[in-house]
Amino acid sequence: MTEKDGSTVKIYDNGNLLALIILADYDKKGISFFTENEYSQQLAFMHHEKGHVILPHIHNEVKREVFYTKEVLVIRKGMLKCDFYDRNREYVDSYVLNGGDVILLIDGGHGFECLEETEMYEIKQGPYAGDSDKTRFDPETKEDL
Repeated sequence: MTEKDGSTVKIYDNGNLLALIILADYDKKGISFFTENEYSQQLAFMHHEKGHVILPHIHNEVKREVFYTKEVLVIRKGMLKCDFYDRNREYVDSYVLNGGDVILLIDGGHGFECLEETEMYEIKQGPYAGDSDKTRFDPETKEDL
């Protein structure tokens, strides 16, 4: 199920949030956090007036335990079709992202098709676990590739 609220879009599967999309035209003054505190990947939008100061700071050593990778994609330009799957590899929905859009992939599976020449940034937790980091599958048969 796709739920659109202004400049944010949420993709659900039976109440489970699979992805959060912030459209390029999102704008709200101050700091807007889109993620729950317990998420291993945090996503916020910041809009400050000229002269606003963010005090220098150092992040403290905090042990965190991450079980599933969450990814953020920032679409720099182009058009990217995102297909969303539940944890059983069943297709749920699709959504097309455009330049300036941001998506946080939270749960389930996903696949992509570039509908135009596309440039994007990917941000995710590390360290990278190599081949054990993900399982690729055929969307038709649901079999591992």
